[in-house]
Amino acid sequence: MKILVCTDGSEQSQKALDRTITIARGDDASEVAVIYVYDHAQDLSGITSYKDLSTEEIEKFRRMVEDHKEEKNEILDDALKFLEKNNIKARAIFKEGHPARTIVEVACEEGFDMIIIGSRGLSGLKRIFLGSVSSAVVQQAKNVDVLTVKKN
Repeated sequence: MKILVCTDGSEQSQKALDRTITIARGDDASEVAVIYVYDHAQDLSGITSYKDLSTEEIEKFRRMVEDHKEEKNEILDDALKFLEKNNIKARAIFKEGHPARTIVEVACEEGFDMIIIGSRGLSGLKRIFLGSVSSAVVQQAKNVDVLTVKKN
């Protein structure tokens, strides 16, 4: 079984990593990969017009992107070390784009059998307005199982 586990460094993604260990050990997974998807849209959400950006604002955005790249490396490294410490060999995948769509595309393109993702635990109006990457992955994944890990 090929397992793709999603991480963003959150507590919920740590729970997904925990569950990955249990499943990978029990199923003797043939491959485990950890994916982190960087969404530029989140960084650009406060910008209404790019032509009005000052040189200072452009530089601030550039630094923010660089900071995210460093954060991404830490998040993926931490996830890999955690899995390795638990005798699970894994590889890292970094992609840029819309998180849910990108996760599903990678899973399909690379033939993963299962996606394991943490739930943000949104409820009520927050879920309606903000949506959820895990919910979108469940909806978009067609030929791959999705396990949404939700523990309080």
